Amino acid sequence: MISKKWLQVVGVAGAVPFILTACGGNASEEGGTGEGGSDLSGTISIDGSSTVGPLSEAAAELFMEANPDVRVSVAQSGTGGGFEKFCNGETDMNDASREIGEDEIAACEGNDIAFEDVQVANDALAIVVNPENPLECITIDQASQIWNEGSTVTTWGDVDGLDVGDLSGEDITLYGPGSSSGTFDYFTEAINGEEGVIRNDYTDIGEDDQAAIVGVEGDAGAMAYIPYSYFTEAGDAVKPLQIDNGEGCVEPTLENVQDGSYAPLGRGLYVYASDVALERPEAVAFMNFYIENQAAISEAAGFVPLTEEQMAASTEQIESLTN
Repeated sequence: MISKKWLQVVGVAGAVPFILTACGGNASEEGGTGEGGSDLSGTISIDGSSTVGPLSEAAAELFMEANPDVRVSVAQSGTGGGFEKFCNGETDMNDASREIGEDEIAACEGNDIAFEDVQVANDALAIVVNPENPLECITIDQASQIWNEGSTVTTWGDVDGLDVGDLSGEDITLYGPGSSSGTFDYFTEAINGEEGVIRNDYTDIGEDDQAAIVGVEGDAGAMAYIPYSYFTEAGDAVKPLQIDNGEGCVEPTLENVQDGSYAPLGRGLYVYASDVALERPEAVAFMNFYIENQAAISEAAGFVPLTEEQMAASTEQIESLTN
């Protein structure tokens, strides 16, 4: 299935500037579309997060247009599943919607795989409800009452301090990703205080965030948590709630994510590249291409672009493994 989001991304192909700065080279030397064309060839394998996957697919598509002799494959087995392959040396890069965990670091070190976490975009997790739900804002404590392990909340009226009018007696139907998802890891730690801690009676959507949108859209009592790109694409099908972290209600907007005020559900999105992969010029060129063009790709795909400071930091991360 080709989503509307993917069509929007591919539609910017002609507008994205193919500017690459890897190792101080010029556009034609490092995979651009200068008069000399591209001399790059080879394959690059990426796996990991289903959230970051569409972004990497867009970057790969555009990069391969400029470099037709390079094949970039992007799979989506979840952040955790992707790290298993990455730390075993099976892939060159891993898409991640959270930072690498201690066990994963140990696995990479055990196989002599060095890496850097290169931030490629910003993201926000939104707690979404059906548009018929009158709720506009939820506190972290209220969200935790609903989602935490051992929760006894079954109806909207069971949540302390929530005013949902006629929905108070309605059952809450919950949708969320599986445990291999970085979105799952991030949300449980941010809302419930510990990664992986969650009630077990919600509908597990695996890596299919669109399934959560469909579920919430069709049920007035439903709730889910999904990435920024999915709820922006969903339009009026679901309603994202404002988050109150003790300093007032904050909307999940581009500006609020970039300035850090949408906390704790604003997050970075990463591509982890191995030192072995970045010994190859096509891999270096791809990563630099990704960062140089991240604003156009992020905006088209429905993600939040990097700030100038984040972009500079990501470029430094790539250079640290190539020098």
